[in-house]
Amino acid sequence: MAFDIDMIKKVYANFGSRVEAARKVVGRPLTLSEKILYAHLWDGNPTRAFSRGSDYVDFAPDRVAMQDATAQMALLQFMQAGRPKVAVPSSVHCDHLITAKEGAAVDLPHARTESKEVFDFLSSVSNKYGIGFWKPGAGIIHQVVLENYAFPGGMMIGTDSHTVNAGGLGMVAIGVGGADACDVMAGLPWELKFPKLIGVKLTGKLNGWTSAKDVILKVAGILTVKGGTGAIVEYFGEGATNMSCTGKGTICNMGAEVGATTSTFGYDESMERYLRATGREEVADLANEIKEHLTGDADVYEQPEKYFDQLIEINLDELEPYLNGPFTPDLATPISKMKEEAERNGWPLKIEVGLIGSCTNSSYEDISRAVSVARQVSEKGLTTKAQYCINPGSEQIRYTVERDGLLEVLDNIGATVFTNACGPCIGMWDRVGAEKQEKNTIVHSFNRNFAKRADGNPNTFAFVGSPELVTAMAIAGDLGFNPITDTLTNERGEQVKLDPPTGFELPTRGFAVEDAGYQAPAADGSGVEVIVSPTSHRLQLLDPFTAWEGTDLKGLKLLIKAKGKCTTDHISMAGPWLKFRGHLDNISNNMLIGAVNYFNDQTDTVKNQLTGEYGPVPATQRDYKAAGLGSIVVGDENYGEGSSREHAAMEPRHLGVRAVLVKSFARIHETNLKKQGMLALTFADKDDYDKIREDDVIDIIGLTEFSPERSLTLILNHSDGSSDEITVNHSYNAQQIEWFKAGGALNIIRKQAAANA
Repeated sequence: MAFDIDMIKKVYANFGSRVEAARKVVGRPLTLSEKILYAHLWDGNPTRAFSRGSDYVDFAPDRVAMQDATAQMALLQFMQAGRPKVAVPSSVHCDHLITAKEGAAVDLPHARTESKEVFDFLSSVSNKYGIGFWKPGAGIIHQVVLENYAFPGGMMIGTDSHTVNAGGLGMVAIGVGGADACDVMAGLPWELKFPKLIGVKLTGKLNGWTSAKDVILKVAGILTVKGGTGAIVEYFGEGATNMSCTGKGTICNMGAEVGATTSTFGYDESMERYLRATGREEVADLANEIKEHLTGDADVYEQPEKYFDQLIEINLDELEPYLNGPFTPDLATPISKMKEEAERNGWPLKIEVGLIGSCTNSSYEDISRAVSVARQVSEKGLTTKAQYCINPGSEQIRYTVERDGLLEVLDNIGATVFTNACGPCIGMWDRVGAEKQEKNTIVHSFNRNFAKRADGNPNTFAFVGSPELVTAMAIAGDLGFNPITDTLTNERGEQVKLDPPTGFELPTRGFAVEDAGYQAPAADGSGVEVIVSPTSHRLQLLDPFTAWEGTDLKGLKLLIKAKGKCTTDHISMAGPWLKFRGHLDNISNNMLIGAVNYFNDQTDTVKNQLTGEYGPVPATQRDYKAAGLGSIVVGDENYGEGSSREHAAMEPRHLGVRAVLVKSFARIHETNLKKQGMLALTFADKDDYDKIREDDVIDIIGLTEFSPERSLTLILNHSDGSSDEITVNHSYNAQQIEWFKAGGALNIIRKQAAANA
């Protein structure tokens, strides 16, 4: 079944002419990324060339996707926008609010009961406003989008950083905060700074133990967690066309871990095969009609150094399997070096758990390759040394692999099959013994491995690899095991070697499913009532944030000076806090509790300038708010990396933080702060970070003349009576300054809706 086929036809009808117009105004051949961007300009046909990395541009995305944790806040905001129905096709996917513990048979019914209020809210809001709703258990948002909604050449935004997964089917798919999603659903343009372009040329062909996952693990090691910031990563070359569509999706998915705006591949036969296998023959036929426009121009790929801002080349014939980690997804180690690195760094060698699946690696190909390794346990007389778990990506995948006998093989090695949901990948893993905080090692095929991410234990050393490598490592139970060269001792005392994995790109008997879990919205939702109880602890209707008072901000207390890595996980943790994603005040009790305080190297303990005592960050900020005092948060490099969660911006805003000052921002978080009417500032001189003292009271000067590309001044009033004056920069354009003045972008939308009513 092809969803939204009329929308896709319209996009394709205009695509060729817009690409031709763009090629004329730019005056040179175009990359695929540029074609998609110029074909989705809000104003229609391109009339000017945009400067990469500097020009803000208004776009018209084709669709919006939301997962249940972020959809709550996005839709609570949309309810204030005054619109009767979403302006573009949109969908909600219930995949985050499901704890992984016993297995799907127990965990899914428990989640349906525990989060019934939230699921009912999302179902009714979707029904009312014309949004497709995927029920709990239907699958992980990005796998479901790839199977049902993604299409070559399209543009999509989604309220999850791994929305970029759809680049595997040739889209420009970008993770955003809920306020951005609200804009697009309300029929407004979506603003993005025109991205820079990083080209990755793939030669050769994957072989043996190497998989598509290893491509992005190597790229992460090259670019680091911030090397892709502000850029689209475009993959091309024979190695790209030799790869499966779902393998491309894996690579694009983890592009979020290098900070990239998104990643994408040109349309090819693997994408056509995938579209037809998932019941979208009509989309494949339409794409074939304009396929020359759905990839980069030939000149671009022949001389890529002329057209990309940065070029990386990887020979897949020589690529080795990687394990990345611990504690950061860009610490890339080839498997041949892992034992040496683990021993040198004191990483625990014993593997306790291997986990496969997640939105990154849950395709039929992934599972079939993992199964080819798991099957060797019985064939070669081995035993699996580590616990082994799997999260299927969708009900369609789960049903098909069960039909084909693949789940039975995994069951035979003791696998626990969790719900078709995110589970451990986003911290929804009720792991037995994690509360003891013992030092241990796990391996998984997920995308992120920040401290505490999977199980809440800061001493869990998590390493990222392909599903087949994770399976081999779980069988061996040893982080130093290299399946390419090493042998294992079987039950008869024999030395046996694992054969390289094999698998199927697509199921030979086709995909199958009895109930995919989709609920279509009402044709007319005007009579649907959305009820939020005023006493609910899970949901809370939003009140508008107050507008800027029109003066410089003086007397701001320093709330925290965060030290080192401060991701959105540190600012607004997931795990058990996910249950409060629809209740801004309750979830604000986790604000910055994971950030390390520069002045004492501790988390969730800062000095309260009103009492002189140390206490939790949220409680301290609530004291400042009660006293009518604003505050400021200071951070380090790449502040706000990781998930797209706008709660990391809304919580400080709700509790009275006025500004966030850092050395550098991750893209999505900076935008989220701007959308909520916050000041997102960067040090003009990064060494000025060292001038911030624990008892500082700070003034922000120059706001009455706030304008693009004009710096602001901060006065650091120290407790000893001295002061420092420093210059800070910002990236606000004229429209974003209006968001700040209005108290948030949503206040402007609401005002416009009221004027047009």
